[in-house]
Order: sequence, then C-alpha cells, then structure tokens
Amino acid sequence: MTNRRQFLKKLAALSSLSLTSCGWRLADVRANSTISEQRDQLYIYTWTQYTDKELLKTFSAQTGMKVLADVYDSNDVMLAKFQAGGGSSYSIIYPSDYMVQKMVDKGLLTEINHDRLVGLENLFPRFSNPSYDHNNRYSIPFNWGTTGLLYNSENIKNPPEDWEYLWRNQEQLNKRITLLNDVREVMGAVLRMLGYSYNSQNETEIKQAYEKLKVLKPAIAAFDTDAWQNQILAGDLLLAMCYSADAVRISQENPKLKYVIPRSGSSLWTDTIVIPKTAPNPSGAYAWINLILQPEVAAQISQRLSIATPNRAGFEQLPKQIKDNINLFPPDSLLEKCERITPLGEFNEVYERYWTELTSS
Repeated sequence: MTNRRQFLKKLAALSSLSLTSCGWRLADVRANSTISEQRDQLYIYTWTQYTDKELLKTFSAQTGMKVLADVYDSNDVMLAKFQAGGGSSYSIIYPSDYMVQKMVDKGLLTEINHDRLVGLENLFPRFSNPSYDHNNRYSIPFNWGTTGLLYNSENIKNPPEDWEYLWRNQEQLNKRITLLNDVREVMGAVLRMLGYSYNSQNETEIKQAYEKLKVLKPAIAAFDTDAWQNQILAGDLLLAMCYSADAVRISQENPKLKYVIPRSGSSLWTDTIVIPKTAPNPSGAYAWINLILQPEVAAQISQRLSIATPNRAGFEQLPKQIKDNINLFPPDSLLEKCERITPLGEFNEVYERYWTELTSS
C-alpha cells in the first residue's frame, strides 16, 4: 500500500491538467511543437500491438494527459527516424534490448532517475540488471520473448523442429513463407542453424549465412514483420518467422496455427521503455512508466495483448493457463539455447552489406 500511495502522490502533481480523451495514431504531431504545448499530452513511439485504447484511457484517467501513439515495425525504422530528426515529439519509445545499447552510444537517451519510479522492485530478478543495460540505467523492460516459426498444422503435417526445415521443404513452401524484415534476426537465425553465434563477427560465417539465404530467397514471399499476420490467418501463408508475442496472439484466432522455437536456438529478446533526451514531456514519461510498473496493469496488459510481462508481481496475478503457456513463458531448457542480440559496432556494416545484397536482388 505504501508504494501505491507514493505512486498516487506523484501523479497528484499532474492533477492541474485537464482530462482529455485518448488518441491512437500520431497523425497530428508537429515537429516544431514546443515543450510548453506538450505538458498536457504524451506522444509515444511503440511497436504495433504494444498498446491499446484501454491502456491509453487508463493513463488519461489517472493523469489528465492526452496520450497519442505512433507505431513502427522495426528497430531500424525507429532509429532512422530519430537520426533524421523526426523523433523530437516523442517522450516514450520502445526499443529492443540491443537497440538500447546503440541509442545510448549515440547519446540519444536520458538516464532514468529511479527515485521517480514506483514499482521497479516488482521486476523478475533477471530483468533488474540486464546485460544490455546494467541496473536499468536507461531502460525499463516491458515485454520479452523469443523468435521462432509459426506454421499451419492443418497443411503442414510434419511440424518444423529447426530452421533447416525451410530449406528441406522449399518446394512445398514456395512463396508461402515470410521471414522477418530484420537483418539481425534473419541472419542470426541462419548463423545459429549453421552452428555459429547469433552475434558472429566473422565475415566468413556471415557470408555462409548469406549464401544459404540466397538459396532460399526464391521461395520467400516477403521479408515482413507485420503484414504476414493477416496472410497466415487467411491461409495464404503456410509458415512465418515471427516473434512469440505475435504468434501467441495470432494462434488464439486460429488454434491450428502452432509456434515452435527451433531446436538449434533462436533469439531471446526484451523490448523496453526509454525516455529520449529530446523528450518534450519527461514528467509524463515517468508517469507512463509508473503506470506500466503497476502489477495489476502489467497483468492486464499481458492478458489483453498476449505478451510476456517481466513484472513478477504482475505475473503472479495472471490466470494459471497463461502462466503455463510455454510459448509466452518458455522453460529454462528452451531458453538456454537462445541468445540475446548484441550491438556489433562497426561490424554491423558487414551485416548490412550482405542484407542489402540479399533483399535487393
């Protein structure tokens, strides 16, 4: 109760702001908006499906702020927008773990003042001092999961067990598979299949992965992170490389769609919440993070959006069938084979060069 009172006390400082209705897309954001113009509104930049109108309404009801969200489908798109100067309206962003390190190195993020947070102790221990951001200096974990394959079990009788399945069944899958539009995920998966690290810095290994992908390329319908979802539901696709959060949600709409973590290993990722240095409404940003850290809110988000919460207190409030869902919360035996994607510095140019050659040919 003490933490709850402290949270409400901190939000009371925002009570002078008028209650407004919630928004959804950032169609009306102006790059030249002043800080004073944005004290009663909060702009966030997030992944598709990471927020909904219910969450936005809850925030507005608690703070009196109007909150609007815009979405992106890859870390690279988000970073490119910021580096081009298009991110100055946002006070909250949701980069993945390895992108946090990259944004810190580029001087884009504000160090988070933990004294302004309520509920940080609610996190699972493994998220309290992550390797990508020691002591959560610049980021707060929001969701975590794996990358794998979602397949139609009605049409695919022998389920895929590893990435190699795509090559062995290339003719059957022709133009009915998609891979993520993410160089590190796609190259990393093939590297892992070949027995290398997701984060290899050996150009010979990168080239081997590229050559394997070049063989598969004619069978790939698209490199896509979001549009595949409607296509696989419609039956146009047989299989898609995807994030576990998306797989769980889509399989709820069609139980014949099954998710598998490839046995040779995959990526283990965490998507986070950060405050950019250019944030026009830092107070609103802290209020948003404090809302997300509330156990009951974390549990509600996990249920509504089908995501794996890193909030231990929130996890304990989930129904048993959700806590036992191994696609959302895999056992350690599966997680041991997964790797976090880490920044590669200048070597990233090698990945980008092969990726450009693959996707443009």
